Amino acid sequence: MTDTRRRVKLYALNAERQWDDRGTGHVSSSYVDRLKGMSLLVRAESDGSLLLESKIQPDTAYQKQQDTLIVWSEGDNFDLALSFQEKAGCDEIWEKICQVQGKDPSVDITQDVVEESEDERFEDVSDPAPPIELPVPDVSRLEDLHELVVSCLAVPLRREKLSLALEQEGYLRKVIEVFRTAETNNDRAALNHLYHIFRSIFLLNKNAIFEILFADDLIFDVVGCLEYEPNSSCPKKHREYLKKIAHFREVISIGNIELISKIHQTYRVQYIHDAVLPAPTAFEENMLSTLSSFIFFNKVEIVTLIQDDEKLLKDLFAELTDEATEDARRKDLILFLKELCAFAQNLQPQARESFYKTLTNHGVLLALELSMPLPDPAAKSACIDVLNAVVEFSPTIVREYCLQQASDVDDDTLLLNVIIEQLISDRDPELGGAVQLSGVLRLLIDPENMLAALNKSEKADFLNLFYKQSMSLLIDPLLANTQGENPEKEDLQTAQLLWLILELLTFCVEHHSYHIKSYIINKDLVRKVLVLMKSRHTFLVLGALRLLRKVLALKDDLYNRYIIKGNLFGPVIDAFIKNKGRYNLLDSAIIEMFEFIKSEDIKLLVSHVMENYSQHLDQVTYVQTFRALRLRYEQQQERVKDRSSIDNVPALLRNNSRYRRDPRQLDEEEEMWFNDEEDIEDGDGVVPGRHSPELLGRKVDADLDSIGKLLDKKAEALAAGRTLNNSVSGRTTPLSTSTAPNIAASTSPTSVTTTTSSTSPSDGKSGIKKSFFQQIFATLQESATQIGLVDYDGDSDEEESEESNGDVHEEDDQEKPAAKRPRLT
Repeated sequence: MTDTRRRVKLYALNAERQWDDRGTGHVSSSYVDRLKGMSLLVRAESDGSLLLESKIQPDTAYQKQQDTLIVWSEGDNFDLALSFQEKAGCDEIWEKICQVQGKDPSVDITQDVVEESEDERFEDVSDPAPPIELPVPDVSRLEDLHELVVSCLAVPLRREKLSLALEQEGYLRKVIEVFRTAETNNDRAALNHLYHIFRSIFLLNKNAIFEILFADDLIFDVVGCLEYEPNSSCPKKHREYLKKIAHFREVISIGNIELISKIHQTYRVQYIHDAVLPAPTAFEENMLSTLSSFIFFNKVEIVTLIQDDEKLLKDLFAELTDEATEDARRKDLILFLKELCAFAQNLQPQARESFYKTLTNHGVLLALELSMPLPDPAAKSACIDVLNAVVEFSPTIVREYCLQQASDVDDDTLLLNVIIEQLISDRDPELGGAVQLSGVLRLLIDPENMLAALNKSEKADFLNLFYKQSMSLLIDPLLANTQGENPEKEDLQTAQLLWLILELLTFCVEHHSYHIKSYIINKDLVRKVLVLMKSRHTFLVLGALRLLRKVLALKDDLYNRYIIKGNLFGPVIDAFIKNKGRYNLLDSAIIEMFEFIKSEDIKLLVSHVMENYSQHLDQVTYVQTFRALRLRYEQQQERVKDRSSIDNVPALLRNNSRYRRDPRQLDEEEEMWFNDEEDIEDGDGVVPGRHSPELLGRKVDADLDSIGKLLDKKAEALAAGRTLNNSVSGRTTPLSTSTAPNIAASTSPTSVTTTTSSTSPSDGKSGIKKSFFQQIFATLQESATQIGLVDYDGDSDEEESEESNGDVHEEDDQEKPAAKRPRLT
């Protein structure tokens, strides 16, 4: 079993004079060869790594505070502290330190400023700072004491000597007796001197002195000394407040006497720090760091003692989670829990994690779910503070609780819905609670801090739950206020609530892709939001515009078509016209939105805006945005027009297979095809049908290219055969001159069949060749008929026949073996 006596927390004082937790481990003292001396070693309890290795120097001043703390300095600006779990462990290490330095373990500080041994060794060296002799604590000597204390504050060495002198022989208790006598005699001069004396004593910044002053029998007298400020005509009433007004209420039974005493002491010292002591000057701001440390360690100890008290926590949450608990009693319990969480904010992350896990295991979320609907504003505010603290530390804890609730068929309530209900029903004119709850809700739905494990997806599960069961509740006030063309309620509180809802929706648009898109389009939510563009509250108008701007920033085609279909720029243009060009945030925000559309070249929106609102926007000349938008629109229309003129030419005429096609031409046409596809996507969204003339034309072009390549191969084979025939039988051409006109004159597959049948049986090879070419032309003519070619002016069948005849005769005139292949009309 681990020795808890040696269990410590290691703290280091940072530049802001706050204690940083360096980790929890176990301390030991042993000889370290490298450091050549006895050293303090702290090893982490998690992995055994070395957290601290500090040699016990013979001249370092170690201080023992509150029976469980050892504090010392290493260097000028590096203070360390060990906080022990048990007093026995602190005493054991303290004895080791005192043994190394040769000190009595009964002292609370191991080093005086000037040691006797040093005086003995260096008798020839004069002491630059002789010991301070304090005046006798008497009314007549208060002025001398005041001057002495003030003079010592400016010199560090004399401050140390003064601190040691004040700690000895109960001197401060004797000064307190003088205060009691002076107050009884109403001696204002003596009381004024005592005010300055004790204020300066606090500035000595010594924990040993604080231990004396904050004892239960002296602390109220110390507060009394600080009531008699010389510049005040009448004394302050701090003691009256602490004794009569500030009552300690033991909401839950605390059996630990040490815990009760520590709570009292911490409250009073905090009050002295915040209310009694005057605000320190620029030269004194770092002279109360020890007092802050005293309060800090007290709070850590209180939280630790409560966390370790199982009975106390069990009794607390048993009442908080009981639905039969009365509202007044529940209020007291939740206020106690709020104070406990406020103290826990001083804990370091590791200790704070343990604290909140303890609260969760005892049912803190169920307690908040039952307590938040309380009508009392103080109780409601306390619940929100506790919830905010839990969610800020670990939103995953709350999400898991909500998902568990959703899976429980017997539980109709949902903590998420309770949060939203409290948000939209906040009666505070400033909506302080609603603002806090909106921050809580944003943390819960933020996908950036959601975890995704191997067997589950927290993000998907929780967002599905939120949009399915909670989103409709959140937007109910928005939908109720935007049913008509104008907002139904225009009071400030309603406007502020709607602004909070808009901020949450904008956050969802930015961080949730699928869920919010589906919800917006199904509910036509943007149209409802843009009704608020007519509100008389400018901040609400800007909130609605911000949501639309976030939608546009996604550059989502579905969102853009939704905006165009709903004509959702209309309310924005109306607000822009109503603003009349005034130089304000609304004018700049609207112009920036159109500047974004122009710079990102969102073709759908550019066309929609210029075709529907150009008559208003063209009149705006004090910025170049709309002129540039018009230019962008005209350039876009020119490109569309050029493509349309190309598309109107029949495919057989644009890609005439009479000539061999250059591969570069194919690349250009493919690029034009993909550009056309982009235009279709960015245009009206109409996809051509499977049998549209344009697609069929492109298909025929591809077929023609394939046929051309096939003809090349056949022509080569025919040329080789003709050369062989010429050498054997003297033939000059494989085709008779009467074949081409018949083929050219063919207008249907029937004519191709007729010509083939009229061929002489004796000319078998020519008949086969004629049949092949006639079938090719029949296929081409059938494709041309399907795509619906029309006759243009100046075109005629006779011209085609003449061209065909000319080609055939030209071919007959060539006698060389390397004849050209027959050309296709």
